[in-house]
This record gives sequence, structure tokens and C-alpha cells, in this order.
Amino acid sequence: MAISAILKNHCFFVDHPTFMKHNNKGFSGFSTMRIAVAGTGYVGLSLAVLLAQHNDVTAVDIVPNRVTLINHGQSPIRDSEIEDFLQNRPLHLTATLDGESTYAESDLIVIATPTNYDVRRNDFDTSSVETVLSLIEKANPSATVVIKSTVPVGYLAEVRKRFALPNLLFSPEFLREGRALYDNLHPSRIIVGVPHGCSDDLRKRADAFAGLLHEGAEDENIPTLIIESTEAEAVKLFANTYLAMRVAFFNELDTYAELHGLKTEQIVRGICFDPRIGQYYNNPSFGYGGYCLPKDTRQLLANFSGTPNNLIRAIVESNATRKQFVVDRILARNPRTVGIYRLTMKAGSDNFRQSAILDIMESLQAHGAQIIVYEPTVHDDVYEGFSVYHDFSRFAENSDVILANRLGEELKGYEDRVYTRDIFARD
Repeated sequence: MAISAILKNHCFFVDHPTFMKHNNKGFSGFSTMRIAVAGTGYVGLSLAVLLAQHNDVTAVDIVPNRVTLINHGQSPIRDSEIEDFLQNRPLHLTATLDGESTYAESDLIVIATPTNYDVRRNDFDTSSVETVLSLIEKANPSATVVIKSTVPVGYLAEVRKRFALPNLLFSPEFLREGRALYDNLHPSRIIVGVPHGCSDDLRKRADAFAGLLHEGAEDENIPTLIIESTEAEAVKLFANTYLAMRVAFFNELDTYAELHGLKTEQIVRGICFDPRIGQYYNNPSFGYGGYCLPKDTRQLLANFSGTPNNLIRAIVESNATRKQFVVDRILARNPRTVGIYRLTMKAGSDNFRQSAILDIMESLQAHGAQIIVYEPTVHDDVYEGFSVYHDFSRFAENSDVILANRLGEELKGYEDRVYTRDIFARD
């Protein structure tokens, strides 16, 4: 039976395993589907492109410029694989602002809208997800709906009580900014969460969605888990919190080395030759940042309310301690003007939401330092009240200290003014 029929049919029975390794070649003969993807950020657009290789996909967004760019084969975000596929690959992909009509005509709807962390509520702001769920409930309640946005643990079980959407699933994403499509083409694992006690039909729909991801991927034998949705939500938050813990560990190692006159690089290399530790996520920084790690660690800590813990809280607090340490090291130089070299956290990314450098900038300014910024992806002369320089030479000349979370070629020749903890010159 075609995947499209599986996702639409309400009476298909299968004895479903909880762990599988699919061979993606097994899905190549199925008919195309009508798929809607809500949201065209890293998660949504990379998934839309992946699925549009073999299916008719419509990407839905509320920003007109994003829709226009996609319909002209241009990516609204920095991602080399997405840019290549939109320009050079045969895709069945269009974009639209009309979500309700698109959802009404779709067999499968994937929700990949942003869920920022709301510090006042101490919880994710899932309103964008619920806006889409409301539209689907009105336009096409029998469709298969997969939430890809990151949500609190227990979220799917809660929204199933509020929305008449019987075919609702959750699937966590494990993507890097700037390499999102690459990570979909070469996934480390595929996980789909189903409600507790769900029907055999809904489990089959979950398997079919996993099959679509395999069909679009370039790898074979991808580890695949079909588990309860609350467990799948926990996988996402615990995975990112573990990565944040690793970043925090090497940052604290670096703090110790810097204050005691030791060479961080030699210590890190000596530790990471141990294959149990490995040569990854070990390059010191000004703190973990980006869109995912700060909000996911805070959300997991909020989910731990009432549960004994030391480590999860320490991970969140360690990041604040590291940023304050960097501020103190800069202030010790008594600079009048601090130049911020790049706001982005990762090479190849144009996204600096929740970048650790932003908190450091605000703290330095509060202590009386003048802050100027060099960020080529910002075209305005002012960003968040800070002056933006578009000419690097002028920026460097006006900076008493240049703060660089990650080094770049332009900084050669200015080493005496640069403060960085980038030991390996990579992410």
C-alpha cells in the first residue's frame, strides 16, 4: 500500500515494531503525497525540501518575503544544501501565505513553527503551534499531523485533549543551523512519538511518516524508533541538555586553565583522545547559545520541577557563570570601546537568536563600555541600540578590545587586541 494511502486510511492494521532499521530504497516506488509544512525556518524549510524530492509539498509561512524567495528558488536562510537544492534539484515545492486552504488539501501536515522560551511563564511559548492546530482542526481534522517544533515534555498528550485531531504525532528534530538539510539527508536517527494507547492505525501512520523521511534521505539503515510521544519529547530536551552540559564542561575547564596559566588546548587534546570522550563539542566558547540549547535546557529544568536534580540546574547556571567570567576578563583591560566581531554563534550561519555574545554585550555596556559591532549579515547601521560597522578596518581601528567568540580571517594582524577562547578555530 502507498504511503499516501497509509496516512489517509483509517482502518489499516499492522503489528508494529518499536525499533527498526529501514532501507530507504524500499520506499522509492510509492505514489506522491500532498504535504504541507508550516514554518520555513531551519527545521521547516529543510524538511520541505527533503520531502519535495518525491512528494508535492507546500511550505506555509506568515512572512511574505520568505514565500517570495522560496517560489523563486532562493533560500531565506543560510544553508548551503538548501540553497543548492532550491537552485539545482528537481523539487515539487511551492510556498504560500494561505495556510488554511493548503491544510484543507493536504494528506500530511508537518508543524515546524518557532517555540521560543518565555521566561515569564517559565515555559515554551507554543502559541504558534496551537494557531496552526486550530486551522487544521477547522480545515482538515482527519489529516495526519506531525509536530516537529520543540515542545515541553507531555505537550502532545495535553493538546490532544484540546483539539479534535485524532491523527496527531510528534517527531523531534536533531538539526544544526546552517546544516539542517544535510542532517536530514544523513540523519543520526529518526524518532516518531505516538500517544499512549494509540490505535494500530495511528502507529501505522507514524511508521509511514518515518518512511517518508527515509525516502528523502541519502543514507540507508537509519536507526528508527517509534515510541510514546512523551518519551520522544524527553529525548529532544535531554539530548540538547547533554550537549549543553558538554559545552559547559569544556568552558569551565577553559576558565580554570586561563586563570591558572595553563594551555587549554593541551588539556583538551589529552582528555579527548579517550575514545569514550571523543573529539567533538570540545572547543571553548563564551557560553552555549544559538536558538536551541538555551531554551531547551531551561525548559527541561522547568519540567524537573518537583523532581530531585543537581546536574540539570547546574548546566543552566554554568552558562551564566561563564558569560560573567568573560565580562570580567574584558573589563579588567579597562577598554573604552569593545568591538564585537560577529554575532553569529556558528560558522556558515546567519542566525544569532539567543547568541551568548548578546548577554555579554549588554553587561559590558551596563559597566560603561561603548559597544560597536561588526556583523556582515546585519545591513542596518544600528542593531538593538548598538552601532554596526560595515567596514572591518574601521571597526578594528575603533576597538580597544575585539571580542571574538569564533576567529575569522579578518582578525589576522589584530591578535594583540583580540580576546577569544576559540582554541581550535572551529565550532
